[in-house]
Amino acid sequence: MDIVWTWDVIRRIIEVLWLINIAFAVWTVFRSRRDIASTWAWLLVLTILPVVGFILYLFVGRQLSHDEIFSIQDEQKQLRTKYLEKQRKLSEEHELMPKGSRLSRDRQLVNLFLSLNDSVVTFNNKVHVFIDGKKKFDKLIDDINHATDHVYIEYYSFYADNLGKRVLAALEDAAARGVKVRVLYDLSGSHGTTFKFFKHLEELGGEAQAFIAAAKAYFQTPRLNYHLHRKLAIIDGKIGYIGGFNIGDQYLGEDPKFGYWRDTHLRVVGQATMMMTVRFAMDWNTTCRKTHKKKIDLEKEFKNFELVAPDGDPDEVPMQIVSSGPDNENYSIRRGYESIISSARKYVYIQSPYLIPEDSVLEALVIAARSGIDVRIMIPCMPDHPFVYRATEYYAKYLVNNGVKVYKYDNGFIHSKTMVSGSNIASVGSANMDYRSFRLNFEVNAFAYNEKLTAQLKKDFENDMKKSTLLTPEYFANQSKWRKFKQYFSRLLSPIL
Repeated sequence: MDIVWTWDVIRRIIEVLWLINIAFAVWTVFRSRRDIASTWAWLLVLTILPVVGFILYLFVGRQLSHDEIFSIQDEQKQLRTKYLEKQRKLSEEHELMPKGSRLSRDRQLVNLFLSLNDSVVTFNNKVHVFIDGKKKFDKLIDDINHATDHVYIEYYSFYADNLGKRVLAALEDAAARGVKVRVLYDLSGSHGTTFKFFKHLEELGGEAQAFIAAAKAYFQTPRLNYHLHRKLAIIDGKIGYIGGFNIGDQYLGEDPKFGYWRDTHLRVVGQATMMMTVRFAMDWNTTCRKTHKKKIDLEKEFKNFELVAPDGDPDEVPMQIVSSGPDNENYSIRRGYESIISSARKYVYIQSPYLIPEDSVLEALVIAARSGIDVRIMIPCMPDHPFVYRATEYYAKYLVNNGVKVYKYDNGFIHSKTMVSGSNIASVGSANMDYRSFRLNFEVNAFAYNEKLTAQLKKDFENDMKKSTLLTPEYFANQSKWRKFKQYFSRLLSPIL
């Protein structure tokens, strides 16, 4: 019997397909535990874009498997608690921090990270700040060239371009002279870089692997979230690098699209480097479950390690290495940011390439500004991801209208992820001021308590202000209706950007 294709039949078929699509959308979204905003955002996408929405979900919305989360949590349990218990007791007695740094804000932040993240405080750290990629990588390569025991490298992006080849050559030379070299990179973040790039390094005795990917993977299972966004380098357990620079020519300012690349990275000499080693070892060992490479023995690494007590030297920087990621729900870095903002008494200066804060952070910023705190945020003048930048503009407008001073950096692209407040509180690391860094990717920041370092980072911010434009309500009011529409639409998708 032939079917007569009337408009009524076609309409009913569309209705049935639409209902099936909604049923699949509900099942797909609710089968994983999510916050309310993300749940509704995905329901919106899957409902109004029946086929395209599911393709987007395949790449963007898929979560880590329970096995992957368990393996990460299991590796984290390897860190012994003997240092933590001692530090918690000293903190309760107000004896943990140096006498000059025992302010209530310091203690609150230290206690927060001891509780949420098991972040040990180290004291004998000397810190150098890099804001220029060429200087940073020249020094990193020099440190690798002088390594005698081991070099651990962990970067979101390790590109196979000129800078990537320079760093790789230094690592190969180190491996050739007997230094233990390990490289951990994110496969999606390192576009075009595969295991073949590191073949000669491994022939020389070094090791390289892509984070939670198969040993010889060319690409990762479709997923744009849950990536290794950390940027760490550890040399001999004595020198550590932490910050925002990735390994690639664009981070030297050699990409004409972005021009000068403004970022922030710390070079740390001291015991905080061992805490970076712990972070690297956890990520390395987790990946070894897929690649079957040899794990790092943390007890061996810490065999002769003893925490050095503070001696009051103003050049020494008390520091906690704090990490966060989708493997737990402590949201340590985000809550650290919230603590700094909500406890600020005079000012908070923030630099971030993306400004898509969760509601709790957004309200903390508004409350601080409305309470008379000098809140300043610096964002780029150009997009590297269109939807993300339009959402950034939306939130910038909201904050400007609520008393926050937002600056648009005009001297290239600002990728720095910093926060400074008060006389001695600063954070530098990989975490942006956005939902993705707070919940979806693996991040690591250094939280430091030192007057000189805070003053330097504050001065760097103020120097950047001279190359920036202060955004005003008039600036946003004069934008085209089409641009405003893109901002509002991007904002609806902010929980999944």
